[in-house]
Amino acid sequence: MKRLLLLGIAATLFACKGEPKDYVTLSGKIVNPDESKTLKVFQGRNFEKIITINEDGTFKDTLKVVAGDFNFQHGKEYGQIYLENDNTTSFETDYESFIDSMVFKGDASDLNNFSVQSFLISKTYFTEDLVGTSDMGKVEEAIKDYKSAYEDLKIKYTDVDSTHVAIMDKNINMTVQQLSKFMENKQATINAFPKGSASPAFDNYENYAGGKTSLSDLKGKYVYIDLWATWCGPCIKEIPALKEVEKQYEGKNIEFVSISVDEGRGYKGDASEAYKGWKKMVSEKELGGMQLIADDGFRSQFIQDYKVNGIPRFLLIDPNGNIVSADAPRPSSSALIDLFNELSI
Repeated sequence: MKRLLLLGIAATLFACKGEPKDYVTLSGKIVNPDESKTLKVFQGRNFEKIITINEDGTFKDTLKVVAGDFNFQHGKEYGQIYLENDNTTSFETDYESFIDSMVFKGDASDLNNFSVQSFLISKTYFTEDLVGTSDMGKVEEAIKDYKSAYEDLKIKYTDVDSTHVAIMDKNINMTVQQLSKFMENKQATINAFPKGSASPAFDNYENYAGGKTSLSDLKGKYVYIDLWATWCGPCIKEIPALKEVEKQYEGKNIEFVSISVDEGRGYKGDASEAYKGWKKMVSEKELGGMQLIADDGFRSQFIQDYKVNGIPRFLLIDPNGNIVSADAPRPSSSALIDLFNELSI
């Protein structure tokens, strides 16, 4: 009788557990969803599924997958998630702060939250203000705090497997190396163009407003130069901040000059189309300040003299035509206003 009872309990437990599911259930909610109302889950060319998002931002679907890391896209935003069959996984976020507000729940939530939080700590410690500074002491302190915060995440999310921890360790180290290399190059630029030395000059650059403009025409004013191009995403991202700074310093003894290095990139190598694209963007985005275009893109003498190998790049020149900074802070960095205040502009 006792044996029959034990067999009955075992059978009941087996019946409750059932067979493992050959799919993963993915659900969640996106606040302020994009008008597309879709969530694309994909893994390179190996897998893709489109999930419909309801009017209230919720979604739920099943996916047959080979266990691994997948990407997902909603509108213009992207994320990463680990999926495995027989799991129930979910996440919630706000489209307007997609990665920053993302929280995973359910199976593999430790792994997924560990991944997203490991990415977010770089935004916490490696800020625009840090990148805008030339204080290597602050950079070293930020790197130390960044590594410490990452070690805290490894303690917090204890269920993450060793393979994923090793991958993230590598990513963290790579991020530190990239920042260090960037700051070393920045310092090398500053050393190559000492404050107070004569600035390289540009001559007769076409002015969108009409005529030609040379750096010598602007003597007597500080000149803040934005080197950019229509195809450069980070350049375009700085435009709203640049407009705000221009407005804030309207009527002050400073000229804001944007010099496009458009020469064909993004236009199938057609320089004439790049020129039209420059004029179109200046008009459509209602760009302020003085809008010039370099005479030969990256090969222009002024650009080469300043050893520009990447954009955006910002320069600050004093009223006598001497260098204040050959790698000035970006408009989005508060360090720029601090610099202007130091100069009493």
